[in-house]
Amino acid sequence: MSKAGTCYYSVLGICKQASASEIRDAYRRQALKWHPDRWTRNPKVAGEATKRFQQIQEAYSVLSDKGKRRIYDAGLVGLLADDDDEGFLNFMQEMVLIMQNVKSQEGNSLEDLRGLLMDMMADDERRKFGFDWDSSQTARKRARFADA
Repeated sequence: MSKAGTCYYSVLGICKQASASEIRDAYRRQALKWHPDRWTRNPKVAGEATKRFQQIQEAYSVLSDKGKRRIYDAGLVGLLADDDDEGFLNFMQEMVLIMQNVKSQEGNSLEDLRGLLMDMMADDERRKFGFDWDSSQTARKRARFADA
């Protein structure tokens, strides 16, 4: 889901298995259809066209980039931002690949691993603000995946 709660694939009208060329073609079709300049004569629709055009651009910017798409497909889209540095995106791509490998080896679901990552990030936030405890549940999860 995007930050606004809509699925990027549905914004472009494509399936999850779409190729790069299918994504590009869908983007071009939707961008031409909803470009705000086409709707200047109809002020009632102009606002909606601008909103849709922005959604289309956001969807394309994520789905056309292999790394961002992998992070989006893993359900970690909330961690993506326009100003993310290259190092953080590389780190997240590696995390997703590790999560996929662990899933295929151990039978753990990607959602379990995503939850673990979110727990670890929450623990780091607690420590950052001086709450330096580690929940036993998170510690067990860390130990289980550290053995893998």
